[in-house]
Amino acid sequence: MTIRVIIVDDQAMVRAGFAALLAAQSDIDVVGEAPDGRQAVDVSRGTHPDVVLMDVRMPEMDGLEAARRILDPPPGVTHRPKVLMLTTFDVDDYVYEALRAGASGFLLKDAPPADLISAVRIVAAGEALLAPSVTRRLIADFARQRPAPRKNFAARRSGLTPRETEVLELIARGLSNQEIAESLVLAEQTVKTHIGRVLAKLGLRDRAQAVIFAYESGLVTPGH
Repeated sequence: MTIRVIIVDDQAMVRAGFAALLAAQSDIDVVGEAPDGRQAVDVSRGTHPDVVLMDVRMPEMDGLEAARRILDPPPGVTHRPKVLMLTTFDVDDYVYEALRAGASGFLLKDAPPADLISAVRIVAAGEALLAPSVTRRLIADFARQRPAPRKNFAARRSGLTPRETEVLELIARGLSNQEIAESLVLAEQTVKTHIGRVLAKLGLRDRAQAVIFAYESGLVTPGH
């Protein structure tokens, strides 16, 4: 199946470079581009992409607001693509909010070409793209600044089994499925099953939101 992608960046050269790279892949089709967030929303609703590559800082409307509108559309709009944020380290706060809004992850704009191609495929397959070391630092930095866990988070977490809670904690600490399996002495497929149940019980879209939830519910605290 071909992955439909739109590229959103205010720099024409960046859009052209990414488009050329992705279009050269047999399983990826670039179906649209946009120079700002406002046009990105329109292009997304017109082309129904599987993945939106979204820059953070743009004129008219930034990538964060555009991601919110694409991922939480008005009544009557049913298409919800995956959103992959393109970022640099100096806008970590935007990325944090983007993950909370439902973005499937983020990729540094200076990442190697192979990483961009891989990222599009990973996100299109329904997985979150979270570099463990960067994710731990990013989420911890901003979780540290947030208020105490809200009661409704704790109540939602109480519906998890002890094993599911363990799995959620390890996700939040940045472990891959294979690493979680090794840590808990489980088959990797069993870990995937547990993750699916955690997401379903908590009403979360993907692994990215699971990381956010683990911090905001107090299951994992920064620096521990």
